[in-house]
Amino acid sequence: MGRGKLRIYLGAAPGVGKTYAMLSEAHRRVERGTDCVVAFVETHGRPRTEVMLRGLEKVPRRILEYRGTTFPEMDVDAVLARKPAVALVDELAHTNMPGSRNPKRWQDVAELLAAGIDVVSTLNIQHLESLGDVVEAITGVRQRETVPDEVVRRADQIELVDMSPEALRRRMAHGNVYTPDKVDAALSNYFRPGNLTALRELALLWTADRVDEYLQQYRGEHNIRSTWQARERIVVGLTGGPEGRTLIRRATRLAEKGAGGEVLAVYIARSDGLTAASPKELAVQRTLVEDLGGTFHHVIGDDIPSALLEFARGVNATQIVLGSSRRRTWQYVLGPGVGQTVARDSGPDLDVHIVTHGEVAKGRGLPVARGARLGRSRILGGWLVGVAGPVALALLLTHIDADLGLANDMLLFLALTVGAALLGGFLPALASAAVGSLLLNWFFTPPLHRLTIADPLNIVAIAVFFGVAMSVASVVDLAARRTHQAARLRAESEVLSYLAGSVLRGETSLEALLERVRETFSMESVALLERTDEVEPWTRAASVGPHPAVRPEEADVDMPVGDHLALALSGRVLPAEDRRVLGAFAAQAAVVLDRQRLVGEAEEARKLAEGNKIRTSLLAAVSHDLRTPLASIKASVSSLRSDDVEWSEEDRAELLEGIEAGADRLDHLVGNLLDMSRLQTGTVTPLIRPVDLDEVVPMALGGVPDGSAELDIPETLPMVEVDKGLLERAVANIVENAVKYSPEGVPVAVAASALGDRVELRVVDRGPGVPDEAKDGIFEPFQRFGDAPRGAGVGLGLAVARGFVEAMGGTLGAEDTPGGGLTMVLTLRAAPGGPQAVPAADLPAHAVT
Repeated sequence: MGRGKLRIYLGAAPGVGKTYAMLSEAHRRVERGTDCVVAFVETHGRPRTEVMLRGLEKVPRRILEYRGTTFPEMDVDAVLARKPAVALVDELAHTNMPGSRNPKRWQDVAELLAAGIDVVSTLNIQHLESLGDVVEAITGVRQRETVPDEVVRRADQIELVDMSPEALRRRMAHGNVYTPDKVDAALSNYFRPGNLTALRELALLWTADRVDEYLQQYRGEHNIRSTWQARERIVVGLTGGPEGRTLIRRATRLAEKGAGGEVLAVYIARSDGLTAASPKELAVQRTLVEDLGGTFHHVIGDDIPSALLEFARGVNATQIVLGSSRRRTWQYVLGPGVGQTVARDSGPDLDVHIVTHGEVAKGRGLPVARGARLGRSRILGGWLVGVAGPVALALLLTHIDADLGLANDMLLFLALTVGAALLGGFLPALASAAVGSLLLNWFFTPPLHRLTIADPLNIVAIAVFFGVAMSVASVVDLAARRTHQAARLRAESEVLSYLAGSVLRGETSLEALLERVRETFSMESVALLERTDEVEPWTRAASVGPHPAVRPEEADVDMPVGDHLALALSGRVLPAEDRRVLGAFAAQAAVVLDRQRLVGEAEEARKLAEGNKIRTSLLAAVSHDLRTPLASIKASVSSLRSDDVEWSEEDRAELLEGIEAGADRLDHLVGNLLDMSRLQTGTVTPLIRPVDLDEVVPMALGGVPDGSAELDIPETLPMVEVDKGLLERAVANIVENAVKYSPEGVPVAVAASALGDRVELRVVDRGPGVPDEAKDGIFEPFQRFGDAPRGAGVGLGLAVARGFVEAMGGTLGAEDTPGGGLTMVLTLRAAPGGPQAVPAADLPAHAVT
């Protein structure tokens, strides 16, 4: 049994016609004889959608009960037992009710697919998990029901159901999406033209990327190497030189001429690690191309033109942008250059642009191989073995009575040459070969003790000895240097991989990065210096270690980062080959500094946005909730001052009572607004002292009607460390909120208990309760859950209560009341040295107040 296939109708917003399109496809399949059933389709009361359900077999739904209400859900077991060829499952992102087979509907769909059933489903773009933050920033609404992107990407077919914002708004205005009482609110909030346009763009771009994945997969499966110019993809070849910025900007302008253009900057490094590229310049160019919406790629290849063309064809590029060569005229004798080779071999499917720049023909520098720093002792040992060793060997061979023969004598001298190369490198080996040749001629080649050679064959032998000695010494020296280079490059690669990993992890600790610099290069101190312009003094953005430099000139090593940043190291002078890695550290330090400041600016912007939200809500409260008691007071006062009506004592008392009630309500609202303002500005300073709960809680109940609260505060409770006034205000707000939502005649329970070093105060009501997903929202300022009672205030009571409790070091949360309702749990610190919690059996009976 094979796996079923998944087809998804993707839309930008509710109402574009996803379900209608799915049902239309179902009718087409049924007409072709396909066994197709409706596993779950939600019509939302739309008449045209309900008509499309006629003639389709429907699998009965499973009815679940939750909190006294029944909810229909898809019956997965029934669909599996029916085992149709195709099942229609609407709203892939739906969260199932507790008691369902799976928490999410997409998990139900996965079971159907595993059973070999094809599934046709629907989804809105805002329900993709990766787009949650983007959609919230656009619409101001956080989508709680999401689907992992990978689930959607694994779909066999994705069809975009598109509709212009104007058409969708007309459809809504005609009542085809929502009921008439919800149309105005929807059009003025979520379904604004700007929101719909942005969501539509997200849907189109996401679908285009998915289509691009299909295209790349198809090209790979059919081994298609030629370019299909579905959209403009421009590859920019970078060398690490200063002309790279010009090339990136030029490529970006080319990409902007067509819709959907894409820029891919690529730097090709040789596999031997030898390069003349500037790490600082490459870091700057990477940042530039990413800021302009492109991507940066690092590729290894010894044949740069071939590697560049291979990369371009691999990404289905349409154009390549290269800079004019920086080589001088005489260097063209070495070859035609990268630009000409790429243009010659690109073929008819790739356009190559050669862009001029200010560095043309100024010289590009040749890659310089870093030599092995062998150390003074090794070099001295090499010279001793290479010069003194042959002399000692010659004296030894001339003083022993053994004729080894010229060939064996040459092998012994050759061994000393190899040893000199291993110890001191090529120059000691060269000296050893020269000294050995002279000694062989003087002591072992007839005529002896003369620099002449009688036998021509001996001349050839000594020449061969010298050549072999030089060849072996060269190979040994090269191997030793390459070993040293490999070890050094490995160390550098570990450092650079740390930097790359820090970028991917989003680390923003500048001090940690500077500490890594100090450890890597064994420095005493490291400082990142900055200044606004050339005439301003340097200031330290960050530093580690004792006595950091305050100016680049004072440091032992300084590495400039742009025009106004410099990395200053104190402790020792670094060799030139270490500056390459130091340049990468410096570039990363600049990036981290920018990131820290952007995070700070984003936090400031968030605080300003929150302040604007509070001010907007405050204006709304002033315009409505505060005006209502003012209107009542003014009406009562105007009535009392009227000369046209003779009021009785009862009427006068009733009007005065209304004035007093309005003033009390106004005082309560203004008090909450002032408290919220103090919390927002951080001016709440609690005076923490040990306090007994039974002294505070009864005073907090003065604002609720008699008999509306049952108090259970054991006298054996330990004292709590709180601000008495703040705690009284917090408890009063919590109890008043509970009384508002509690049913008539059912008192609110206020009970306290000790748990270790904490004391819990629970306020229990039997009202309608709050769903789990809305529990955090009820503590937000100016939020009232559900249908709040009239005259319930501006929605600040719980926000002020939580703010006061947290200012005292406590916590305030909400949980469900067993049997229905909501329980507010206030947790406080117990005062040290107080009485311990006693067993429940020893607690006194509760009192009713």
